[in-house]
Amino acid sequence: MIIIYDNKGFNPLMTLDGDTLSGRELTGAQLKEANLIEVDLSGSDLSHADLSHADLRLANLKDAILDGCDLSNANLAGANLVNVSFVNTNITGINLSGAQFDKEALSKAIQHQKVDVSAIHLKKDAVPKG
Repeated sequence: MIIIYDNKGFNPLMTLDGDTLSGRELTGAQLKEANLIEVDLSGSDLSHADLSHADLRLANLKDAILDGCDLSNANLAGANLVNVSFVNTNITGINLSGAQFDKEALSKAIQHQKVDVSAIHLKKDAVPKG
């Protein structure tokens, strides 16, 4: 059984059967302010999920679907975002410091919405894939 807690670790936000979140169907999940540090979400479908203010530091989101997701103010520092789909994803204020991501996919996400890119935190020496 997997229990996902809030950032403070007090309130359970979701309980799931199984022992991994990799490849899971999590469409529309309500994970606002979730603690997902170092969690393997690779290949998961998080379309239309609320991950605003979530802590996804060092998370593995490789090949995940984040279409229509709310990632506003989420911390994705050091996360693996390679081959992630960001169609209509709210990325305002996200922290991408040290994250691995496809430059083209993120560029498309920025072009399709009004995002203040100054509110996206990138480490100066971060080298995006692509």
